[in-house]
Amino acid sequence: MSDPTGKTTADMLGDALGHVSSLVRKEVDLARAEVSENLNKAGVAVGMIVGAVIVALTALNVLSAALVAALTEAGVDAGWSALIIGVIFAVIAFVMANKGVNDLKLSSFAPSRTAKNVKRDAHAVKDAYDDK
Repeated sequence: MSDPTGKTTADMLGDALGHVSSLVRKEVDLARAEVSENLNKAGVAVGMIVGAVIVALTALNVLSAALVAALTEAGVDAGWSALIIGVIFAVIAFVMANKGVNDLKLSSFAPSRTAKNVKRDAHAVKDAYDDK
């Protein structure tokens, strides 16, 4: 079988496969470029988050100093003021860290509802089988 251009079916099939291969290659290149662009955007976002954390820590230091100064102005010795504020922030950090660690335990990620449903279904199937 041939067409008016003089190409055989094998030639046309080869051309079609070549075009498909080229199309797939270009799509893969486009996907690679898109992923690279998204990773660059993510890198910039992470950089902004790190910068925000640094600024927040600086603000926390300034606010801590202000609280110590306020307690000192209220008549508490400067050393005791610093200790009180330090203990308050340490307790807050401990509570937050403890909550975070508890939330990250592996058991909290287990699909407990799914496991319960599977057990219930297994019992239902077993009961239905036993009734027969």
